[in-house]
Amino acid sequence: MFISDAVKYIGVDDRGIDLFESQYPVENGVSYNSYLILDEKTALMDTVDLRGLEGWSQKLSEALSGRSLDYIVVQHMEPDHSGSLAYALEQYPDAVVVGTAKTFMFINQFFAVDISGRKLEVKEGDTLSLGTHTLQFATAPMVHWPEVMVTYESTEKLLFSADGFGKFGALDTEEDWACEARRYYFNIVGKYGAAVQTLLKKVKGLDIQKILPLHGPVLTENLGYYLGLYDTWSGYAPETKGVFIAYASIHGNTKKVAELLADKLRGLGEEKVVVTDLARADIAECVEDAFRYDRMVLCAATYDGGAFVPMEDFLHHLQIKTYQNRTVGLVENGTWAPMAAKAMRGYLESMKNITILEEVVTIKSTYKAENEEALDRLATAIIQK
Repeated sequence: MFISDAVKYIGVDDRGIDLFESQYPVENGVSYNSYLILDEKTALMDTVDLRGLEGWSQKLSEALSGRSLDYIVVQHMEPDHSGSLAYALEQYPDAVVVGTAKTFMFINQFFAVDISGRKLEVKEGDTLSLGTHTLQFATAPMVHWPEVMVTYESTEKLLFSADGFGKFGALDTEEDWACEARRYYFNIVGKYGAAVQTLLKKVKGLDIQKILPLHGPVLTENLGYYLGLYDTWSGYAPETKGVFIAYASIHGNTKKVAELLADKLRGLGEEKVVVTDLARADIAECVEDAFRYDRMVLCAATYDGGAFVPMEDFLHHLQIKTYQNRTVGLVENGTWAPMAAKAMRGYLESMKNITILEEVVTIKSTYKAENEEALDRLATAIIQK
């Protein structure tokens, strides 16, 4: 990947990983991005996960071409970006580490290394001249760790955005950016929308020509599109008008009701209806869809006096990711004591600005003609929102 004559991409792809952070399926792998600025002084912008150490260290050595490394800028200490930091410190003993106060606290927690005399602690607005290139630092606490900062290079107008604007997928993967960036955002950063909003305000006045994230491709065109999506996502506003129907069905009867409701909504003119089986789908993708659409319907069988476990798990994920500002409908099923709606309502009422539709549909074991009127009322209520 070519960035410029002075700024080199030295990151690596990881196609051998199955679960990012041991929880998110990444069928197309992930990239660990690292950059090197060559000027009167040289600056390494983050390292990579230990899984990519061999390929990355070779790229770094080749890019330096015998030159010394003057600075190691640590924007984020999570191991997928700092895993090779100890190696870099050992190989380049004269390099000065640049980071926030918490960065140095975390270095001591992760590594048994002595960097006394090799630390440059930076704060909001501090700058570092490399020669013709100047780095300006902006703190970004809780995007998504407390030590995070981003870096603006004013000569080439580059924003090194840490985990911001990242996505799943190796760089040689041809796929829609927004889909995997959205899944990445809501599951990795989504809880911290207020912090992202603060960061967006900081960079709003900058003349940015390229965004260089720590995962995924460098963004070079139509940057307003990416900034706009991040503003929407971090503001917890719906991105797309549509209905996300998430069901948790034990024997298939609740599934049939979810599919019937979807057909009714389409018949009433709803253009975008997405139906997902929570027992079998990637939970991270379900979280993504819940945040993407302006309305959601939860359909669950009763299980052990609550909602069927996949539904409870899904709602717990939404709860910790601060799901908010949506309209939600409920469908429950139960043979002797339907309790799923009560359980689902309990989760939703703990969330901010959730409108729960009054038209709750209760199914006793299987859908019957007597249930159609209630399902029609729910469908109409959803359409009217």
